[in-house]
Amino acid sequence: MFAFNFNKIAMPIFYGKVALMTFLKSFNTQNKTIGFVPTMGALHQGHISLMQQSLNENDVTVVSIFVNPTQFNNPEDLLKYPRTIELDTEKIYGLNSDIAIFAPTVDDIYEGEVLSQSFDFDGLENQMEGKFRPGHFDGVGTIVKRLFEIVTPNNAYFGEKDFQQLQIVKKMTQKNQLPVTIVGCPIYREENGLAMSSRNERLTTEQREQASLIYKTITQAKELFQTKSAEEVTKWVESIFENNDTFELEYFQIADEATLLPCIEKSENNNYRAFIAVFVNNIRLIDTISLK
Repeated sequence: MFAFNFNKIAMPIFYGKVALMTFLKSFNTQNKTIGFVPTMGALHQGHISLMQQSLNENDVTVVSIFVNPTQFNNPEDLLKYPRTIELDTEKIYGLNSDIAIFAPTVDDIYEGEVLSQSFDFDGLENQMEGKFRPGHFDGVGTIVKRLFEIVTPNNAYFGEKDFQQLQIVKKMTQKNQLPVTIVGCPIYREENGLAMSSRNERLTTEQREQASLIYKTITQAKELFQTKSAEEVTKWVESIFENNDTFELEYFQIADEATLLPCIEKSENNNYRAFIAVFVNNIRLIDTISLK
């Protein structure tokens, strides 16, 4: 899957923002387009698909690998988050050795003060993930804004698995008048339907197979929503997980895609989406599906 071109020297890894900014300056002056894929590492095929789209649409592609401490409200989750920089580098260069990898330190990004900036996302931050992960989206907004200022991309690529995050990044970019086009990319799934995630690496083989229930459930919820109310579908989903010892359902919500507000009464003018968060042995997995 990841074949090296040994006849070509790979782009060096940039560990500091000054070095990366100096490198990218020539592309800015030549009016060449910069595509950017921000990641926290532990890369999988979903990340690779984002990189491929950036390569197709831009003159140069930058991929950041940075585990951002300010978006973790659970210190244990931050500690256990997989860090696989060598394997990640191999996968990136296996795709294309011209990709610029930016792997900064926490100090280089935060300059000694590891704090989040406060953002107003017009209420998008108060739903779903925001309810269960206080401060999370301030951390996301802080790191994405700083990375945009360093990389100065024309286009930035985000997966739709984190759809709420995608909407929040779009809002942050708009409100701060940043000249970046935010591109949402389809969810990449494993063969059993489980949405690809770096957290999947912490699941056992058995748990990984059992977790296919998440996608099966939201797919059935989509079918039910054609004839049932959001409340009825929600109760049905909750019943699926109620007596299942393997899973702990944190939330299931049907929401308007634009506002992320819960669907109380269906309207033909709105686009709806189902969102779910489930724990499997204390490993938190999320997924989403359009209900069109």
